[in-house]
Amino acid sequence: MPDESLCVENVLKDNVVVMKRPSGGQAVVLTPNNLTISVAVTGEKIVQPKAVFLSVNLLIISVLETEGITGLSLMGISDIAISGKKILGSAIYRNKDKLIYHAVMNIGEPAATFEKYLKHPSKEPDYRLGRKHIDFVTSLKDNGYSGSYRSMVHKLSQCFNRNFVREKYN
Repeated sequence: MPDESLCVENVLKDNVVVMKRPSGGQAVVLTPNNLTISVAVTGEKIVQPKAVFLSVNLLIISVLETEGITGLSLMGISDIAISGKKILGSAIYRNKDKLIYHAVMNIGEPAATFEKYLKHPSKEPDYRLGRKHIDFVTSLKDNGYSGSYRSMVHKLSQCFNRNFVREKYN
């Protein structure tokens, strides 16, 4: 139910679009200051979600480190944090034929935005320690990233292209 995850009054007042996602986790806020990342695994190559979270998130960390971001760590089930504050959350949708990893990386959205639209989640990772969004979430810009959104997309795409084999269909 939306009222379990969302500050409905603020969502309605600001005419925010709400959509349901088929994967795990609660609500996420997507803005032009967030980067969404998706990786699809199909057919016989489907592996355990934990392995996908680990391999993809480590690749993302490697790109962020080349951009001078420090203090990065894997936290919770599938988050990336900077000095204990969430920078990326991810989830997986899986059926018998495919597994889709998707994540939201905060490039430059102020934590106050998440605080405005999201209630405190009913389930939280241990490292959250009951903190409000404003005290729990950070952005790349808040941690010294001065590159552009487009530059980050390019660098992540290059990294994924080097590390994942694409099947070609005729």
